[in-house]
Amino acid sequence: MGSSTIIRLATRQLSSLSWNFLYQLQQEAPRPKRITCPQEIESRPKYYGREFHGLISREQADELLDGAEGAYLIRESQRQPGTCTLALRFGIQTLNYRLFYDGKHFVGEKRFESVHDLVTDGLITLYIETKASEYIAKMTTNPIYQHLGYTSLLRDKITHRLNRARSEPKRVTFQQDDKVSTSRRTALKDGPEKLCNYEKVHNFKVHTFRGPHWCEYCANFMWGLIAQGVRCSDCGLNVHKQCSKLVPSDCQPDLRRIKKVFSCDLTTLVKAHNTPRPMVLDMCIREIEQRGLTSEGLYRVSGFTEHIEDVRLAFDRDGEKADISANAYPDINTITGAMKLYLRDLPIPVITYDVYSKFIQAAKINDPDARLEAIHDGLLQLPPAHYETLRYLMTHLKRVTMYEKDNLMNAENLGIVFGPTLMQPPDQNTLASLNDMRHQKLIIQLLIEHEDILF
Repeated sequence: MGSSTIIRLATRQLSSLSWNFLYQLQQEAPRPKRITCPQEIESRPKYYGREFHGLISREQADELLDGAEGAYLIRESQRQPGTCTLALRFGIQTLNYRLFYDGKHFVGEKRFESVHDLVTDGLITLYIETKASEYIAKMTTNPIYQHLGYTSLLRDKITHRLNRARSEPKRVTFQQDDKVSTSRRTALKDGPEKLCNYEKVHNFKVHTFRGPHWCEYCANFMWGLIAQGVRCSDCGLNVHKQCSKLVPSDCQPDLRRIKKVFSCDLTTLVKAHNTPRPMVLDMCIREIEQRGLTSEGLYRVSGFTEHIEDVRLAFDRDGEKADISANAYPDINTITGAMKLYLRDLPIPVITYDVYSKFIQAAKINDPDARLEAIHDGLLQLPPAHYETLRYLMTHLKRVTMYEKDNLMNAENLGIVFGPTLMQPPDQNTLASLNDMRHQKLIIQLLIEHEDILF
């Protein structure tokens, strides 16, 4: 049974009282009563019906509604001719809302196919918020989510995998760089270690639920006709909009909701597959190290575009079962090209937009020790999945440089190739990218050369 199923079953068991209370209030809410105009109004917009009364005052609208609960009409505003106002009777007063139309009717965020649906939803909301205002204010004070969230269900399994990945012994021996002092190397190596706590915020989007639904954060009924709450498009969590601000960053993406591998957010992909790094990276690097480390111009030489596209489609279709063996793709440049394409197509680069400027500024520092320290500080600000991906890639690229006599690829050459792939300016400015290319190259070069002390 999946974690999302568990939390939904538990929510259902705990929500019966709140379900009955709020659901009953929705059932009791006033029903809309359309007040029609007895004569045809020539200026009536084509998307309104006989509820449009033309240019009348608030007082006239109030008289027409005649104190009937849920009664409504549309009038042209006297204060702002050419605009329309929805007059709605609720309680002992007439409420007036500026009414808009852009293909759908709305007075706020929600958009409706008809004015009748808009009024129905509005009356439900007004009635529940009036009758249960104190209850609604307390809904989030004791959420069930703290006890049944996705993280608590999967924490042990994920932590075990990440700890195993972090404890893997290094298989490469690095040479000492005379430009970096021994004391500074020791300080960087013994500095704070990046903790791989793979947090991911939920990707909430407004959602219309068919039939009664309840919030999986507070276990309360989700009221309204449409757009009653929000749903995480990555894991399927359903909550009130106000509750979504309180849900912790513990999204555990559901593989069934991940439509593709390429162009998928890095953290989303690794959490969906429950792996420390993207499986594209692991599989491609494994293949490259098995049969391509001595290939001349490795990563610099391009593979055939159509073959690289075939690899992309294979990963999107088959995931970790994709066949990228020598039998399927004998040219190793196809595999290197596919891996570079994957990294280049990430919606957020491996070196994220948030820390891009910190790395560029670090590249401009002349003192070697201070420059490495600034790069190290920047690495610690990367999201854990990005950090681990970069660490694993730099370890691999360091291994590539050990075969420089055969492949002719040193750290500087790899920096030229991977700089623009792993680092992109936040504003996507072409001129800025060109100006930063030498700094991007230097950052990747230094990450490769000093992989043993920076990670």
